[in-house]
Amino acid sequence: MNTAATDIKIPEEDRLRANMYNFLGLLLARPPSKEVLEQTAALSGDGSEMGDAVNAMARVAKATKATAVESEFTSLFIGLGRGELLPYTSFYLTGFLNEKPLALLRKDMLAARITRAPNTFEPEDNIASLFEMMAGMITGRFGEVASLDQQAAFFNKHVGSWAGHFFADLEAAKSSVFYAPVGSAGKAFIEIEREAFRMEAG
Repeated sequence: MNTAATDIKIPEEDRLRANMYNFLGLLLARPPSKEVLEQTAALSGDGSEMGDAVNAMARVAKATKATAVESEFTSLFIGLGRGELLPYTSFYLTGFLNEKPLALLRKDMLAARITRAPNTFEPEDNIASLFEMMAGMITGRFGEVASLDQQAAFFNKHVGSWAGHFFADLEAAKSSVFYAPVGSAGKAFIEIEREAFRMEAG
């Protein structure tokens, strides 16, 4: 996604939320480099479900080479013809790619002044791009910080409706080794966000 630089001060809690969206989005956009694996290996979590998943990611990252994760990423998301999983809103909600959910997303992206990067060929409703968009809305990367109501509306419409199912599938996928705890972390994070938005609305 194209971005605009800002000097906006973001509350620490929102900065941490954006960091998690960006981190998971990075792992889902492409195979992690040796440096990203090293950073992942250095992470530590608390005793929560999310913390346990982060600790599991760190353990696997310490024992895994970048070449092995690249092979795993290919099996999961690329494959011969198609990968084990198709991480797109349209597929999870309709069973097909490039359907109405993608058209609705593009309409909302236009309203939020989010534009597709010129060298990107993936449909915009893939999970990595959606997480990048959520992070950008939180931090004002696309021009201004989105209100919590705006964030919640985008999350509920384009992320919360299916991402939990995707992360559960990623957690259980036969090709998942490094990506199994990524799935666990994503599933826990989606539930945290869903509950936070629900409480804010209440």
